Amino acid sequence: MIPPQQARVLFVDYSFGSPGDAPKYVMHHLYFDGAVSPVTTTPGPVDYTVTPYSISTSGPITIGPPLKGKNWVALNGCCEPGWPHRSSPVAMNGNLVGGQLFAIDWKQTNDQGAFYTGDKTKNESYTDYGSEVLAVADGTVTSILDGQDANAPGVLPAEDPVLGPKLTVENVEGNHTVLDIGNGAYVFYAHLIKGSLLVKVGDKVTKGQVIAKLGNTGNANASHLHFQVMNGPSAIASPGIPYVIDSFDYQGQISPQSMYDADDYLTGNFFGLDHRPTPETRTNQLPMAWTIIDLPG
Repeated sequence: MIPPQQARVLFVDYSFGSPGDAPKYVMHHLYFDGAVSPVTTTPGPVDYTVTPYSISTSGPITIGPPLKGKNWVALNGCCEPGWPHRSSPVAMNGNLVGGQLFAIDWKQTNDQGAFYTGDKTKNESYTDYGSEVLAVADGTVTSILDGQDANAPGVLPAEDPVLGPKLTVENVEGNHTVLDIGNGAYVFYAHLIKGSLLVKVGDKVTKGQVIAKLGNTGNANASHLHFQVMNGPSAIASPGIPYVIDSFDYQGQISPQSMYDADDYLTGNFFGLDHRPTPETRTNQLPMAWTIIDLPG
C-alpha cells in the first residue's frame, strides 16, 4: 500500500550465468489498483508498461586494492538490501541516482577480530586509523576536500543536535578525493584524515601510490574508508558502476547480526565461525558485504 503523494523504490535483482546471458533490455509490466485519473477517488485496476531499460553487458572494470594489509572487512558492501549504500538512492536533477550501489565501507580488525584496542573514545585506538590509502589505477585527481576535523568515535554527526546542522552536501563525506581513471570511470575515497591528502587537483597518480590516510571525518561514527566507483566526477550525482579487485585473499564472513547487535563503538570480536586460518586467493572478484579479506601491498 502506497499512500497518496508518496513514492516507493523497489529493487529487483536478476542473476545470470555470464554477462552474455543478460538481455539487452528489460521492460516491466505492472498490474495494480490505484487512481486511474487525477480526479479519481476510488481505486481501480491499472495496467501499466514501463519504458524499456537498457542493460549494460560490458562487465565490471578491474582495479587494484584501495588499501593494503590483513583483516579488512567490507562493511555495507554489495548487495544486501536494507543496509546503507545499496538502499540509498538520492534524488538529483530529476532522477534517482544510485551512486553507492557498489560502494564499500572498508574497516580493519586486529588479529583477534576486534576493531579497536584500548580506549574506544580515541581514534588512534582503532586498528585502521591512519592506514595508507592507495590509488586503485593510474589516473588524474579531479577534486579534493580537506580541512575537516576528526570526529569522536561513537558519535554519528547526523544524529547529534550540534553536529548535524553543520553537515552539507559538500562536507557530508568528510575529507575526500576523486580520481579519473579513464574510460568514463571515477573513484571516490571519503572520510580521510585532515591534512593527510598527498595530492592536489590535476595531479597524475599511478596504481598503488599512497594518496592519503584513512580517518574519521564527515558523517561517520568510526574510522573507515568509504570507496566507490562511478561514471562521473560527482559522488552524489553520478551512478555507481560495478568493479572487481584484481587480487585479494578471502578469509570468510562476519555476521551481519553481530553488526546489528554492536554498540556505536563497534565493540566485540567479529570473526565468525567460518573464519579461515589459511585465506584463499581470489582474482578479479568483488568482495561482497561482510567479507573479510587480506589485501596485497
